[in-house]
Amino acid sequence: MNRGKFDMYKKQMKMQRIACFLSIAAGALVFLYVLGMMTDLYDMLYTMVPIPDDPSSVKVAGAMIYYDMQGFNRAFLRVSIGLLLVACLLFVTNTHTRRKYYIGNYAAIGLNAVCNIAAAVWAHGQIAAFKTQYLTTVDFAQLERRLSRAGTYTDSTFWFDAHLGVFAFSLLAVALLVICAVWKQRLMSNERKLIEKGKAVSA
Repeated sequence: MNRGKFDMYKKQMKMQRIACFLSIAAGALVFLYVLGMMTDLYDMLYTMVPIPDDPSSVKVAGAMIYYDMQGFNRAFLRVSIGLLLVACLLFVTNTHTRRKYYIGNYAAIGLNAVCNIAAAVWAHGQIAAFKTQYLTTVDFAQLERRLSRAGTYTDSTFWFDAHLGVFAFSLLAVALLVICAVWKQRLMSNERKLIEKGKAVSA
């Protein structure tokens, strides 16, 4: 292989290593986001529903959203763990170090792409719906009166909006993985052509 081809492989392998580590970081970021997502809702609304099974116990209109989101939050936590495990497949298959990709490497990349895209679409739909419920059903004026002394009141939607940044990072990692796979395929294809050309000349 000539010097130019060697340099291209070197650059590609550096990018694929970065993409693999970014995928792990993205999975960890989604996991941490899930753990923090309910923070503001817990601080504000947990005490506003003394008896979750009794709607008449609700002290502030709309406060039940905290409990409405529990099922989604548990499912999202499982999804985030799944994304982390799928990202680990990149290292199990040595995708971060392979000079040549094999079926396992392409499968790991494809699985990461499918899982992260599906998770982003699913989570965005759920979170957007809960954000709308939060903004349209919670009586913020009443909530502020009850919580102003405790200093825990906020009308911020930060935790609802933060998923956009979290999944943008996740999809960036996926895009880099796919770019690396396409780049690698082209390098391998060109290498095979050079080998075949060399054989033809020597024959």
